[in-house]
Amino acid sequence: MHTQSVESPPRPPAERRTARWAGALALCSALLLALVAVRWYPLMNVDGDIAETTHRWAVDESGVTHAFRILTDWVWDPWTMRILTAAVAGWLVWRRAARRTAVWLVAACALGTVVQQSLKAVIDRPRPVWPDPVDSAHYAAFPSGHAMTATVVCGLLLWLLHHHGVGRALWRTAVAVAVVSVAGVGLTRVWLGVHWATDVIGGWLLGALVVVLAVRVHVRWPS
Repeated sequence: MHTQSVESPPRPPAERRTARWAGALALCSALLLALVAVRWYPLMNVDGDIAETTHRWAVDESGVTHAFRILTDWVWDPWTMRILTAAVAGWLVWRRAARRTAVWLVAACALGTVVQQSLKAVIDRPRPVWPDPVDSAHYAAFPSGHAMTATVVCGLLLWLLHHHGVGRALWRTAVAVAVVSVAGVGLTRVWLGVHWATDVIGGWLLGALVVVLAVRVHVRWPS
Protein backbone atom coordinates (compact mmCIF):
# COMPACT_ATOMS: atom_id res chain seq x y z
CA MET A 1 0.00 0.00 0.00
CA HIS A 2 1.49 3.32 -1.09
CA THR A 3 1.51 6.06 1.50
CA GLN A 4 1.50 9.57 0.12
CA SER A 5 4.23 11.76 1.56
CA VAL A 6 3.11 14.83 3.40
CA GLU A 7 5.18 17.92 2.82
CA SER A 8 5.30 20.81 5.26
CA PRO A 9 3.54 23.93 3.97
CA PRO A 10 5.83 26.46 2.33
CA ARG A 11 6.91 29.35 4.46
CA PRO A 12 5.36 32.73 3.53
CA PRO A 13 7.62 35.23 1.70
CA ALA A 14 7.85 37.53 4.74
CA GLU A 15 9.12 34.69 6.90
CA ARG A 16 11.70 33.70 4.30
CA ARG A 17 12.92 37.29 4.09
CA THR A 18 13.24 37.46 7.87
CA ALA A 19 15.25 34.23 7.89
CA ARG A 20 17.59 35.56 5.19
CA TRP A 21 18.11 38.83 7.05
CA ALA A 22 18.81 36.95 10.29
CA GLY A 23 21.36 34.75 8.54
CA ALA A 24 23.13 37.67 6.86
CA LEU A 25 23.28 39.73 10.05
CA ALA A 26 24.50 36.75 12.08
CA LEU A 27 27.25 36.06 9.55
CA CYS A 28 28.42 39.68 9.43
CA SER A 29 28.31 39.98 13.22
CA ALA A 30 30.29 36.78 13.71
CA LEU A 31 32.91 37.83 11.14
CA LEU A 32 33.41 41.26 12.69
CA LEU A 33 33.49 39.78 16.19
CA ALA A 34 36.17 37.30 15.14
CA LEU A 35 38.33 39.98 13.50
CA VAL A 36 38.09 42.19 16.57
CA ALA A 37 38.79 39.28 18.92
CA VAL A 38 42.02 38.35 17.12
CA ARG A 39 42.99 42.02 16.75
CA TRP A 40 43.29 41.73 12.96
CA TYR A 41 45.90 44.34 12.12
CA PRO A 42 44.36 45.94 8.98
CA LEU A 43 41.08 46.48 10.82
CA MET A 44 42.81 47.80 13.94
CA ASN A 45 44.83 50.15 11.77
CA VAL A 46 41.70 51.60 10.16
CA ASP A 47 40.09 51.96 13.58
CA GLY A 48 43.15 53.82 14.82
CA ASP A 49 43.21 56.22 11.86
CA ILE A 50 39.51 57.05 12.26
CA ALA A 51 39.89 57.50 16.02
CA GLU A 52 42.86 59.84 15.72
CA THR A 53 41.13 62.00 13.13
CA THR A 54 37.83 62.30 14.98
CA HIS A 55 39.57 62.93 18.32
CA ARG A 56 41.53 65.77 16.77
CA TRP A 57 38.26 67.27 15.54
CA ALA A 58 36.67 66.79 18.98
CA VAL A 59 39.49 68.69 20.67
CA ASP A 60 39.37 71.52 18.11
CA GLU A 61 35.56 71.84 17.98
CA SER A 62 34.68 72.19 21.66
CA GLY A 63 31.14 73.47 20.98
CA VAL A 64 30.24 70.46 18.86
CA THR A 65 31.86 68.15 21.40
CA HIS A 66 29.79 69.64 24.24
CA ALA A 67 26.58 69.17 22.22
CA PHE A 68 27.54 65.57 21.45
CA ARG A 69 28.15 64.89 25.14
CA ILE A 70 24.64 66.09 25.98
CA LEU A 71 23.14 63.93 23.23
CA THR A 72 25.06 60.77 24.14
CA ASP A 73 24.72 61.18 27.93
CA TRP A 74 21.04 62.15 28.04
CA VAL A 75 19.08 61.85 24.80
CA TRP A 76 20.60 58.62 23.42
CA ASP A 77 21.87 57.10 26.64
CA PRO A 78 20.97 53.38 27.02
CA TRP A 79 18.98 54.13 30.17
CA THR A 80 16.95 56.74 28.28
CA MET A 81 16.20 54.07 25.68
CA ARG A 82 15.23 51.55 28.37
CA ILE A 83 12.91 54.05 30.04
CA LEU A 84 11.29 54.68 26.64
CA THR A 85 10.84 50.93 26.21
CA ALA A 86 9.23 50.61 29.64
CA ALA A 87 6.90 53.52 28.86
CA VAL A 88 5.78 51.95 25.58
CA ALA A 89 5.29 48.59 27.29
CA GLY A 90 3.14 50.26 29.94
CA TRP A 91 1.09 52.01 27.25
CA LEU A 92 0.56 48.71 25.43
CA VAL A 93 -0.82 47.13 28.60
CA TRP A 94 -2.92 50.14 29.59
CA ARG A 95 -4.40 51.28 26.27
CA ARG A 96 -4.38 48.16 24.12
CA ALA A 97 -4.44 45.33 26.68
CA ALA A 98 -1.50 43.90 24.73
CA ARG A 99 0.31 42.20 27.60
CA ARG A 100 1.97 39.64 25.37
CA THR A 101 3.45 42.32 23.12
CA ALA A 102 4.58 44.35 26.12
CA VAL A 103 6.37 41.35 27.61
CA TRP A 104 7.90 40.59 24.21
CA LEU A 105 9.20 44.16 23.88
CA VAL A 106 10.78 44.23 27.33
CA ALA A 107 12.25 40.74 26.90
CA ALA A 108 13.82 41.61 23.54
CA CYS A 109 15.44 44.73 24.96
CA ALA A 110 16.68 42.77 27.97
CA LEU A 111 18.16 40.16 25.62
CA GLY A 112 20.04 42.89 23.79
CA THR A 113 21.52 44.11 27.07
CA VAL A 114 22.57 40.60 28.10
CA VAL A 115 24.21 39.96 24.72
CA GLN A 116 26.17 43.20 24.70
CA GLN A 117 27.39 42.85 28.29
CA SER A 118 28.38 39.22 27.74
CA LEU A 119 30.35 40.07 24.61
CA LYS A 120 32.06 42.98 26.36
CA ALA A 121 33.24 40.58 29.07
CA VAL A 122 34.38 37.92 26.61
CA ILE A 123 36.12 40.15 24.04
CA ASP A 124 37.43 42.60 26.67
CA ARG A 125 38.55 45.12 24.08
CA PRO A 126 40.29 48.21 25.49
CA ARG A 127 38.77 51.59 24.74
CA PRO A 128 40.80 54.34 23.06
CA VAL A 129 43.19 56.13 25.41
CA TRP A 130 44.04 59.81 24.87
CA PRO A 131 46.44 62.23 26.62
CA ASP A 132 43.71 64.91 26.34
CA PRO A 133 40.36 63.04 26.59
CA VAL A 134 37.10 64.93 25.99
CA ASP A 135 34.92 62.26 27.63
CA SER A 136 35.18 59.00 29.54
CA ALA A 137 33.40 55.64 29.63
CA HIS A 138 33.55 52.43 31.62
CA TYR A 139 33.76 48.71 30.83
CA ALA A 140 35.11 47.13 27.64
CA ALA A 141 34.65 48.66 24.20
CA PHE A 142 33.12 46.00 21.92
CA PRO A 143 30.28 46.22 21.10
CA SER A 144 29.08 49.77 21.71
CA GLY A 145 26.23 49.55 24.22
CA HIS A 146 24.86 52.92 23.11
CA ALA A 147 24.76 51.90 19.44
CA MET A 148 23.31 48.45 20.12
CA THR A 149 20.64 49.64 22.55
CA ALA A 150 19.51 52.43 20.23
CA THR A 151 19.29 49.99 17.32
CA VAL A 152 17.27 47.46 19.30
CA VAL A 153 14.83 49.97 20.80
CA CYS A 154 14.32 52.05 17.65
CA GLY A 155 14.04 48.95 15.46
CA LEU A 156 11.44 47.28 17.67
CA LEU A 157 9.38 50.44 18.07
CA LEU A 158 9.43 51.04 14.31
CA TRP A 159 8.24 47.49 13.71
CA LEU A 160 5.41 47.94 16.22
CA LEU A 161 4.30 51.12 14.47
CA HIS A 162 4.37 49.35 11.10
CA HIS A 163 2.60 46.31 12.56
CA HIS A 164 -0.25 48.46 13.88
CA GLY A 165 -0.55 50.43 10.63
CA VAL A 166 0.03 54.03 11.72
CA GLY A 167 -0.55 56.98 9.42
CA ARG A 168 1.97 58.00 6.79
CA ALA A 169 3.02 61.25 8.51
CA LEU A 170 3.67 59.55 11.85
CA TRP A 171 5.51 56.70 10.13
CA ARG A 172 7.82 59.03 8.21
CA THR A 173 8.53 61.07 11.32
CA ALA A 174 9.30 57.93 13.34
CA VAL A 175 11.65 56.59 10.66
CA ALA A 176 13.50 59.92 10.50
CA VAL A 177 13.87 60.09 14.30
CA ALA A 178 15.05 56.47 14.44
CA VAL A 179 17.64 56.90 11.67
CA VAL A 180 19.01 60.10 13.21
CA SER A 181 19.15 58.47 16.66
CA VAL A 182 20.86 55.26 15.59
CA ALA A 183 23.34 56.97 13.26
CA GLY A 184 23.83 59.92 15.60
CA VAL A 185 24.64 57.88 18.68
CA GLY A 186 27.28 55.96 16.74
CA LEU A 187 28.86 59.18 15.50
CA THR A 188 28.96 60.72 18.98
CA ARG A 189 30.65 57.67 20.54
CA VAL A 190 33.48 57.74 18.00
CA TRP A 191 33.73 61.56 18.04
CA LEU A 192 34.04 61.61 21.84
CA GLY A 193 36.86 59.08 21.67
CA VAL A 194 35.24 56.41 23.84
CA HIS A 195 34.72 53.82 21.09
CA TRP A 196 36.43 52.53 17.99
CA ALA A 197 34.43 52.68 14.77
CA THR A 198 34.11 48.88 14.66
CA ASP A 199 32.58 48.93 18.16
CA VAL A 200 29.76 51.01 16.76
CA ILE A 201 29.37 48.89 13.63
CA GLY A 202 29.28 45.78 15.81
CA GLY A 203 26.59 47.37 17.97
CA TRP A 204 24.51 48.19 14.91
CA LEU A 205 24.84 44.70 13.45
CA LEU A 206 24.08 42.87 16.69
CA GLY A 207 21.22 45.22 17.49
CA ALA A 208 19.67 44.64 14.07
CA LEU A 209 20.07 40.89 14.56
CA VAL A 210 18.20 41.04 17.89
CA VAL A 211 15.41 43.02 16.21
CA VAL A 212 15.04 40.56 13.35
CA LEU A 213 15.01 37.55 15.68
CA ALA A 214 12.51 39.26 18.00
CA VAL A 215 10.20 40.06 15.11
CA ARG A 216 10.43 36.46 13.93
CA VAL A 217 9.44 35.24 17.41
CA HIS A 218 6.52 37.66 17.61
CA VAL A 219 5.19 36.68 14.20
CA ARG A 220 5.39 32.96 14.96
CA TRP A 221 4.05 33.29 18.51
CA PRO A 222 0.56 31.70 18.63
CA SER A 223 -2.20 34.21 19.32
